[in-house]
Amino acid sequence: MNSTTQYYNQNAKQFFDSTVDVEMKSLYEKFLPLIPTGGRILDAGCGSGRDSKAFLDKGFQVDAFDASAELTELASSLTGLQVKQTTFLRFHSEPVSYDGIWACASLLHVPEEDLATTFLHLSKCLKQSGVMYCSFKLGNSELDRNGRFFRDLNVEHLEDILQSTKTLKIKEWWETSDLRAGRENEKWLNAILEKH
Repeated sequence: MNSTTQYYNQNAKQFFDSTVDVEMKSLYEKFLPLIPTGGRILDAGCGSGRDSKAFLDKGFQVDAFDASAELTELASSLTGLQVKQTTFLRFHSEPVSYDGIWACASLLHVPEEDLATTFLHLSKCLKQSGVMYCSFKLGNSELDRNGRFFRDLNVEHLEDILQSTKTLKIKEWWETSDLRAGRENEKWLNAILEKH
């Protein structure tokens, strides 16, 4: 178990409480219109389960996983789903393939050396022309913040990483401020990727 997973296990309730009620409508409005009615979404690194629950409430089929055992329990309770405890590279979806993958503030914990492999692995779970939403803290560095590892990215760096996958390309990207109260000064890179 890495230090980031340990952090989430030890701080699961606090993290759950600080994220479960964050208003995400502006991000959903970019992603959900690209998913067919009643389509299948994978919430990859689901954290509290907030987004899985929102997608379920809107009539989508949802599968979810997280690396933290403590968070999978909390997310399962919130959503009624059997949230899997696994990592990006250990997750397998056969024979299910997804219309969309939602990776909100989760892939940012993957070291750069593993990012292209991770994107490629997840893309195999997507249908042709399926989409993936991902978000990273805006920047260009790897660092440890209070016991958690972060890989910050800008759009140029993300494009470079995706080129090596030869399967995902950026459909749309935009920058936002953090949606949590008191953290508006933190900037985020948001991107919707398309499988081609």
